[in-house]
Amino acid sequence: MIDETQYEYAGFWVRVGAALIDTILLAFITIPLLLMVYGGDYWASERLLQGPADFLISYVLPAVAVIAFWVARGATPGKMAISAQVVDARTGAKPSTGQSIGRYLGYYVSTIPLGLGLLWVGIDPKKQGWHDKLAGTVVIRRKNRNEPVRFASAATEP
Repeated sequence: MIDETQYEYAGFWVRVGAALIDTILLAFITIPLLLMVYGGDYWASERLLQGPADFLISYVLPAVAVIAFWVARGATPGKMAISAQVVDARTGAKPSTGQSIGRYLGYYVSTIPLGLGLLWVGIDPKKQGWHDKLAGTVVIRRKNRNEPVRFASAATEP
């Protein structure tokens, strides 16, 4: 059970940071695989897809990995790095497999109209993108409860 007083909705910029981390990690996996299968000419081609392996490596593998992380851990490595997690918007529990698949597919819906569904995170009160709204999820993270910095006053120093 999640103690609601200990969490806040994860905002736009921290989620951008998490997405960058995830993108870099996925690139470390997919780029070498694509180069092993297609060689250096892969980057020179004007075709959208080079073949079935390209589709599997570039689209299916990332989708399966992200959905598996959401189901198993409630977060991708990028979200874990910023101490955030994806949860069901009603219960606070980990998202179901169906919610996770819907959330991933919702990324396409969020991206198609000039990324407006992703930018929505910045203006929504619960920091939900369209993909979150479609799947019934929210992204939360622990409130920042760091000890404030305190300096000794100049009068007490020798």
